[in-house]
Amino acid sequence: MQAPSTLSEDSTTDIHVVRRDGSTTPLEINKIRTVVNWACRRIQVNSIALEAHLTTRLRPGITTREIQDNLIRCALDLCSPQEPDWRYVAGRLHIWSLWKDTKVSRGYQYGQYARTVQAKVLEGQYDRRILIYTPEELEIANTWINPDWDTDYDYAGAVLLTKRYLLANELPQEAFLTCALLIASVEAPENRLTWAHRFYEAIARRQISLATPILANLRIPNGSLASCFITAMDDNLESIFGSIHDAARISKNGGGVGVNLSRIRATGSWVMGKANASGGVIPWIKLLNDTAIAVNQGGRRAGAVTVSLDVWHLDLPEFLEMQAENGDARRKAYDVFPQLVVSDEFMRRVAADEEWTLVDPYEVRTRLGLELAELWGEAFENTYHKIEASLESEITLYKRVNARLLFKQVMRTQLETGMPYLWFKDTVNRANPNQHEGYIPGGNLCQESWSNVKPGEESHTCNLVSINLANLENEQREEICQIAVRILDNTIELTSPPFAASATHNAKYRTIGVGCMGLADWLSIRHLTYTRLQEISDLFEDIGYYCTAASMELAKERGAYPAFAGSEWSKGHLIGAKPVDWFLQHASQPERFSKLSQDIKQHGIRNSHITAIAPNTSSSLVQGCTASVLPVYSKFFYEQWAKGTVPIAPPYIRDNLWFYVENKTMDQKKVVRAIATIQQWIDTGISMELLFNLNAGVYFPDEPERCLVAVDIFETLMLAWELGCKAIYYIRTVQKDSFKESNEQCVACAN
Repeated sequence: MQAPSTLSEDSTTDIHVVRRDGSTTPLEINKIRTVVNWACRRIQVNSIALEAHLTTRLRPGITTREIQDNLIRCALDLCSPQEPDWRYVAGRLHIWSLWKDTKVSRGYQYGQYARTVQAKVLEGQYDRRILIYTPEELEIANTWINPDWDTDYDYAGAVLLTKRYLLANELPQEAFLTCALLIASVEAPENRLTWAHRFYEAIARRQISLATPILANLRIPNGSLASCFITAMDDNLESIFGSIHDAARISKNGGGVGVNLSRIRATGSWVMGKANASGGVIPWIKLLNDTAIAVNQGGRRAGAVTVSLDVWHLDLPEFLEMQAENGDARRKAYDVFPQLVVSDEFMRRVAADEEWTLVDPYEVRTRLGLELAELWGEAFENTYHKIEASLESEITLYKRVNARLLFKQVMRTQLETGMPYLWFKDTVNRANPNQHEGYIPGGNLCQESWSNVKPGEESHTCNLVSINLANLENEQREEICQIAVRILDNTIELTSPPFAASATHNAKYRTIGVGCMGLADWLSIRHLTYTRLQEISDLFEDIGYYCTAASMELAKERGAYPAFAGSEWSKGHLIGAKPVDWFLQHASQPERFSKLSQDIKQHGIRNSHITAIAPNTSSSLVQGCTASVLPVYSKFFYEQWAKGTVPIAPPYIRDNLWFYVENKTMDQKKVVRAIATIQQWIDTGISMELLFNLNAGVYFPDEPERCLVAVDIFETLMLAWELGCKAIYYIRTVQKDSFKESNEQCVACAN
């Protein structure tokens, strides 16, 4: 077999190239070969193959940037399931191009960090708070930068990092270092540089992933750093339009918002004493829908709003149909994300195939003096039975339906649109450590972060980071958890809340969300699967313990969150408001939880909510790991981007091919059991997507003609509730006859 031809000086003697600064020079093949060899260094690929693919693409007048782009395209073309590491070569070539562009633009690459800071502060790109550090301290920080860390990204990660997060004429390590310095700026002066160094290394080594608002907004003046917000509308115009205004301000700063509408009177209810005058919740949802489109995060993407409604609300059938293609177009809202707030009583009636009553909250409020939206657990059940006993005599605006048929309608809508999300209200509120201060009405956009909300007074606000399990050794677990908690507590001091109720909540509850990504990588490295529930439990027991203990230690240093007194934490209850006896029975190391309970009662805890696992779909590409804690969607596939197809694969696929279990063919009950196991150690929530493959024989290899049917999906959703999962995010399907490996798009849909 003939060896591939390589670049030669003879074939390119008459070719001149145009440099990035506009000057021309004869093409020097050795310079290209040097770049190729650098990009392929310590990667299991043959650099000669890349040279051979480039030969036919050289022409007189070609620019050096075009040569670089051609090298990138050649590397991507060589990428395959058998040789997946070419995507890292393409990533390095992209970074090389970034380095060169930056040098041409500003005259230098790395090595002059203090100069970069001064220039960007003058240009208004960097927050002036960075100047709390002296030039001498910035020079010390400059010595921490390791440019080699820029070369660890595959192509998808390198492109997302540079396009989405970097400012003009900024390099990756400068962005990470500036974030670390700003996060540490609230530390005591004598400790600032020490903590900044620890923060920088954790971020730059991709052991901790900053959520998009932090990484994108922290460096710029007056940036909002929170990822998650939840508001609730009261049943009056002032509250309704106030909530819409708040949603607009959140969207402007790139956050996602959940809006609960369960207090709003139903269609056909009374307005100013006139019967049948109310248009219900849909018109207000349409206003939120149009707000999300109009306030489009600075032109980057449409705003993101999830609207939640309790399962007893009379407008529920129309709520479920508002994204269907049929029906009145004036009652549709296609750009919001519907969320169903589900009670245990409803789920029990679904299981028992019993009737369910839909009611108008306004009539319940005015006739019986009860605010049904505020209630959960036993208080809700007693009130609901009282309402049902008052039908016709007191309550006239209602509808009786079969609970199971209603749930089937929910399932049908999920299979058609992926939504509504399911948020289990009683499960969440039982785990709420702040029951003494109120209740949680619904979930956030990604179904992992929530806390108390009071219309017009307190809006849930939460900052997020994620621990990258793919890049973490066991002995680093405690330190990284401590760093993650401290980073988030510091960002609370640095953020600019977008409205007053957000600022009030931030100060009162100090809610944070330390999440995880790369569980599929962690398992595959150890040759484990998602059925190894004990190993998964032990891992997240550690994470739950270390994060909770870190917040307690911060309380010793800085004081407990203001609403601590009377909370479940103050009673010695721990993760998920569970009594310490639960941990003594279920933890692999129970004695540490007993001591932690006593320490929290004595010293308090700094943050009311501490852990929450986000979907991380895009940020995991930057981090070079699998998203969140779910199985990898596919071992290898191509995603369609604007400039062509991009290969996507988990980081350790070459050596652990058989230990990456693909979610698209995995029994989702196994996923539910794994998430329920993790949920025991996570005090807020977990973004759990479920993915059902509708092709024949996927789940039943002994019955090649058998497909998944509705009862299989029904049983999976019921199992999630029974095992204590707090929410179900998107429902995804692989449709019949559309199972094409090269055209899978699920990896990016969660964001």
